[in-house]
Amino acid sequence: MAFALLSVALTGFVALSYEIIWYRAYAFASGNHPTGFGLLLGFYLAGIAIGSLASRFYCHSGNQVGNPKQIRALAVYLLIANVISFLVVPCLAWMVTFTWWIFSFGLVWLAATLLGATLPLISHFAVKPDHKAGARLSYLYLANIVGSAAGSFLTGFVLFDTWPLEGVALFQLCVGVLIAAGMYVYSGQFSRVSYVQAVLTAGILLGGCSLAMPTLYGEIYEKMQFGANYDQSPKFTRIVENRHGVITVTSDSQVYGGGAYDGRVTTDLVDDQNWIVRAYAISAFHANPRRVLMVGMATGAWAQVIAHMPGVETLTVVEINPGYLEIIRHYPEVQSLLTNPKVEIVIDDGRRWLQRNPHRQFDVIVQNTTWHWRAHSTNILSKEYLELTKSRMDSRGVLVYNTTWSDDAQRTAVEVFPFAVRLFNCMVASGAPVVWDDQRLAAALTAWAIDGQPVLNLSVAKHRTRLEQVLKIDDTMALAPRREGVESVESILSRTKDAVVITDDNMACEWAFLRSKTKDSLK
Repeated sequence: MAFALLSVALTGFVALSYEIIWYRAYAFASGNHPTGFGLLLGFYLAGIAIGSLASRFYCHSGNQVGNPKQIRALAVYLLIANVISFLVVPCLAWMVTFTWWIFSFGLVWLAATLLGATLPLISHFAVKPDHKAGARLSYLYLANIVGSAAGSFLTGFVLFDTWPLEGVALFQLCVGVLIAAGMYVYSGQFSRVSYVQAVLTAGILLGGCSLAMPTLYGEIYEKMQFGANYDQSPKFTRIVENRHGVITVTSDSQVYGGGAYDGRVTTDLVDDQNWIVRAYAISAFHANPRRVLMVGMATGAWAQVIAHMPGVETLTVVEINPGYLEIIRHYPEVQSLLTNPKVEIVIDDGRRWLQRNPHRQFDVIVQNTTWHWRAHSTNILSKEYLELTKSRMDSRGVLVYNTTWSDDAQRTAVEVFPFAVRLFNCMVASGAPVVWDDQRLAAALTAWAIDGQPVLNLSVAKHRTRLEQVLKIDDTMALAPRREGVESVESILSRTKDAVVITDDNMACEWAFLRSKTKDSLK
């Protein structure tokens, strides 16, 4: 009974650990699409249920409790189940290079079906059919629950903070193989022959898998990120993995967070590759932005620009993933952020931090928000969240945040704030009139210097031309709405009349794809 308790605890540990591993892979492959977790959980639970159901046919076959032959067969079964579970992630990465990630959930179902049969099969061969059967079965269930909870916790919060994805997957394979080997030895009543057979089999299998790791997991994040374009896409030069997620950087300084584009590590206004002009343009909307809050730091480009904005005295940055600090540390364009005395970096959830710091007031709140369709984006796009930011600004405070072209997000802004304009894909919202001031922006851009280097050198013709282009952005307000321009609140209200105000309850931005009408009316 003691061996059975240990076995079901460890199989529960492995089964739930694999689910955490699979979720990391599917979240990355889908860009953290809101359907990803629900589909994964559905196929996983369906597999567990079907595996448990299928085991009853074997349990009804008259096999006796403690039958060494059947326990040996169960050991082989556990070995196969763990190998297939280990291969789910490499197979997913291979499949997304030629098909949609959703079509790979059959792999999860198959692996979960095999894992789902382990508890009832072990219980069948460990519990005698006598008056204590119910009690013994309850002990096994408790052990399995404890192991499952430990697997979720340790894998999600400890192992992913220690090892990369392939390391965590290989560790789980080792645990699964050791369970199978231990069961095989147990079936042979701990004989020397069973020891040798189990050790040789486990050693060959684990050694082979270790040697195959470069093939199985090599460039796995590139495959999941770029899919069908994997062969033509740049490779990742830097990958940071922790319990918060995965951050990847290409050779041309493009940063991806959890499989979705985050921006570029550049503050160059003249050769503007990432619309960094949006960060510089904040000076046009606020006369004296002394205290600035930034929710989310990502590449650090926006934070670096704003930290050196003329007049800024303090910049508080709230970033949920400390992995971005490691990325920033390796890029000269932004690494001074980490030692700038004006910059306070807080590792926390932005909304939670705002709720816990009601006494903090800011002149400007900036948020280069991730894509509106991603899971949990409602938390930083909803009406309730915007009202929270509004309460943390002074009477003339300005909120600047990226809507990633979501009509719903833009509509929500103009419903919460009485004054607003759209700047490219960002909303600039306030309780006071939002006015673009050319003279103030020109003066700021002329004085702006990052780490001692002027943003614009007006002795260079290209820089003078760029200054003129930036100052003319406001002229687009008089024209028909366009993507690279400024749009008035009246135009936004008219254009987004069919949009839905995002709330914490409706999560409209995340589930807009279920509505037939596109939620980006700017083409």
